[in-house]
Amino acid sequence: MKKLLLRWTPWQINNTNSGICRVSTFISSFYSTGTLAASSPALSSSLYRRISSVEYPTASISPVLDQWLEQGKDVEQSELRSFIKILRKFNRPKHALEISEWMENQASHSLSHGDAAVKLDLISKVYGIEQAEEYFNAIPSDLKHYKVYGSLLNCYAKKKSLEKAEAIMQKMRELDFTKSPLPYNVMLNLYSQLGEQEKLRLLMQEMEEKDISCDRFTLNIMLNAHIGASNVEGMENLLTKMEADPNVVVGWNAYGTVANGYMKAGLTEKALIMLKRLEQIISGKKGKLAYEILLTSYAAAGKREEVYRIWNLYKNMKKTYNSGYLCMISSLLKLDDIPGAEKILEEWESRHKFSDARIRNTMIRGYCKKGLLEKAEEYVNKLAENGKVLNADTWECLATGYKLENKMDKAVETMKKALLASQPERRSSPFTLAACLDYLKSREDLEEATAFLRLTRERGILSVDVYERLLNYINDGNLSSKAVDVIMEGSEWSFHGKTGA
Repeated sequence: MKKLLLRWTPWQINNTNSGICRVSTFISSFYSTGTLAASSPALSSSLYRRISSVEYPTASISPVLDQWLEQGKDVEQSELRSFIKILRKFNRPKHALEISEWMENQASHSLSHGDAAVKLDLISKVYGIEQAEEYFNAIPSDLKHYKVYGSLLNCYAKKKSLEKAEAIMQKMRELDFTKSPLPYNVMLNLYSQLGEQEKLRLLMQEMEEKDISCDRFTLNIMLNAHIGASNVEGMENLLTKMEADPNVVVGWNAYGTVANGYMKAGLTEKALIMLKRLEQIISGKKGKLAYEILLTSYAAAGKREEVYRIWNLYKNMKKTYNSGYLCMISSLLKLDDIPGAEKILEEWESRHKFSDARIRNTMIRGYCKKGLLEKAEEYVNKLAENGKVLNADTWECLATGYKLENKMDKAVETMKKALLASQPERRSSPFTLAACLDYLKSREDLEEATAFLRLTRERGILSVDVYERLLNYINDGNLSSKAVDVIMEGSEWSFHGKTGA
């Protein structure tokens, strides 16, 4: 019997609030057109360089592709699929969808099951689940492969739309599309996130009755389900069972998951023991991921010296990645090592040609949280002077900084910039947005408040229901109420933003 390797990813150690494994991050990759090898020529092609240089989210990529054909050059369908995969990896769904649609419109390119599944996922991310449903219904029956159904199932799971996910899962049963553990993993992960322990147990029982073997993701979900339920004993028992099973290879990733569970339970010493075990068995191409996990884990444990030690080991690898710099900067900010974070940021800026807004925004957010608003402003101004595209997250980070310092005039103006740069249904902080509305209402500037609120609706940040509630709130004259309460009173999916402060 083939041995099983349990995998784990760095966001799991960061997501200590829930302890739930977002396996949909992995699962969505299964409903794709294939795996892009690290050595793929797509990464070095001149066409990809042209595409990757289009940084602004609202800029169109189609002209780049059209120009390529006009110059008498060909583009293979496999190459376009590689571009889509890369853009998905770097969280550029709009551009990935544009390439998908361009590919579909070319007569020489026929659409496969995997192409339809990927496009469905991208439509959900860019335009929302309703548009994805419309696309699904329009897909010809001969293309409605299990991958397409699985993609829609995954979209519902990401939105935590339980009833719709269960309905699609039942349809997949009827079509005999549930022979693998993949759709079960999607539902198990959803049940774990929603705390539906009994449904999770029954689904595991169904897998056993149908003789559907657990894969690494199934085991990962179960480990994280124990963590989410604060069941340290259950987590330990499962790890012991895995270690005793000759058909399961317990990799460094599993020990990282257990370390996360111990950290959440406040058992730091036990967590450190797991991290040492993790480090001892790092090997192969996934070493960079393991080191990134260690960086964030040791920072969470308050071990500054260990963070720098792991960073030095990481840099001894052949290549350092944006994700590594992001982990290191985040870790140092967590440890209040601002000078250290600035030094790593300077190193990253000097070595990496292609920018990564996540790293810049992490530094800006760190400055604001530490009360270093002037430094945040200086850095944003420097980026603008150097011609960098400042996205919605950049402006919102700065707006939140102004809010924390009670500089509300600047907070409102900066939040406007964030809204203007926003993509449809972009995730946003209800707290900063609400503070801006409260401020405008307190000034009795109803015209400005209404214009600000209208902008949030135009950018798809608020549902119609929440928008109308806030419009009534602005006009009611009651200064004792708060906009954030109005937002939170809306249904779970009315506001497309984060719930954290």
